[in-house]
Amino acid sequence: MSGAAPKNDTPIENKDILVQYMESGCKPPEQWRIGTEHEKFAFRLSDLKPLTYDGEDGIRELLTRLTRFGWEPVYEGENVIALSSKDGSSVSLEPAGQVELSGAAVENIHQTCDEVSSHLHQVKAIAKEMGIGFVGLGYRPKWPVDDIPWMEMGIGFVGLGYRPKWPVDDIPWMPKGRYQIMRDYMPKRGNLGLEMMKSTCTVQVNLDFCSEESMVQMFRVALALQPIATALWANSPFRNGKPSEFLSFRSQIWTDVDPDRSGMLPFVFEDGMGFERYVDYALDVPMYFVCRDGKYIDASGQSFHDFMAGKLPAYPGHTPVMSDWVDHISTIFPEVRLKTFLEMRGADGGPWNRLCALSAFWVGLLYDTDARNAAWDLVKDWTAEERQALRDGVPITALRTPFRDTTVREIASEALCISHRGLKNRHRLDNVGMDESHFLKPMFQTAESGLTLADELLAAYYRLWGENVDPVFTEYAY
Repeated sequence: MSGAAPKNDTPIENKDILVQYMESGCKPPEQWRIGTEHEKFAFRLSDLKPLTYDGEDGIRELLTRLTRFGWEPVYEGENVIALSSKDGSSVSLEPAGQVELSGAAVENIHQTCDEVSSHLHQVKAIAKEMGIGFVGLGYRPKWPVDDIPWMEMGIGFVGLGYRPKWPVDDIPWMPKGRYQIMRDYMPKRGNLGLEMMKSTCTVQVNLDFCSEESMVQMFRVALALQPIATALWANSPFRNGKPSEFLSFRSQIWTDVDPDRSGMLPFVFEDGMGFERYVDYALDVPMYFVCRDGKYIDASGQSFHDFMAGKLPAYPGHTPVMSDWVDHISTIFPEVRLKTFLEMRGADGGPWNRLCALSAFWVGLLYDTDARNAAWDLVKDWTAEERQALRDGVPITALRTPFRDTTVREIASEALCISHRGLKNRHRLDNVGMDESHFLKPMFQTAESGLTLADELLAAYYRLWGENVDPVFTEYAY
């Protein structure tokens, strides 16, 4: 479910093959699994600067040292750009050195939390040796703008949704070929694409479905409630070292990245939605690249339809294989994304207990039939305009966002109660007899108080920190 997909050289001869590929994700409920992915920022303790790649205590060195825990290095050319494990999990790099754990496909939230805990223990052990730290926010809070050499190092990690301070041009890039192509293309389609790549961290959950019908219902519930999750997990209030006027600036960034490949996908709620309809949508999204023999060919802005016809300008006379389709659908970034599973993508990065809570929230809503039906009853009469208004409002006001005659806070409380019942119904117990519902506790506290982590950060900024963001590196570090 998570991690790198194996190479698939099956020729794509027609659209039906793509539809069949998406449909191949259908699994009976007893085989459903949970994949959790989370990103965190790296910084060095001495001066809070971001990590570059090379150097004695750089990203390369961090990945190399992590191999002592059984990880296998993954190379692009001579550069280590990821780590893999036999269980299907991986450690990878986002464009500016955000470190991501893509978890294995596990059966329950207890295993998800064990996995996250084990990973954080590993990176913290390395961090102690290297003089670095980790923090879970949605936006990177600080670095000087003048003195960041391309490959200077010394590191740490932070988990907000958006980097609160310093121009994006002063933050180093990781040596991955796909990122160079995206870096050149994104400014042609929106104003904040580079900010998204270099200045944000998120947590997401990947879930299975058993049929086209269940996929459609899950997709609709997840899209409608994604703004509610964005509000509950809002954790990126700073920009350039000061309050940004947004509680989730990470979420706001996505409104100006690339309209071709992001958004709320109104067609998902229309009659005729299914695997073929999503394939039609994905085929119309412009490409980024073709990868052959480890090299990236720039096909940005070109058509997958042309590729299938052997007329791709960047790679004329060649037609795609299934791995090209897997690459292509991984470069589409809606609020919820369909592959051979569904990805819930709309939450800011955050502390350990919020990572486990996000998985619990969506599993409770979508993996129990009664809970899923109750969630659908909650959202089924929302209009496309109302769903979009929620999406537009929650980055600014989060739980205080108005909706009809209530607020997002009230909707969040109801969604949490539905999820709680779903987790109770699953009855997946740990070794002391606790079910998965206890992982929602911090989110119930957030909904009851109406105060997100972003509100908490802003209160600390004004009342405790003297309007200085530096303390976030110690007070909110992993």
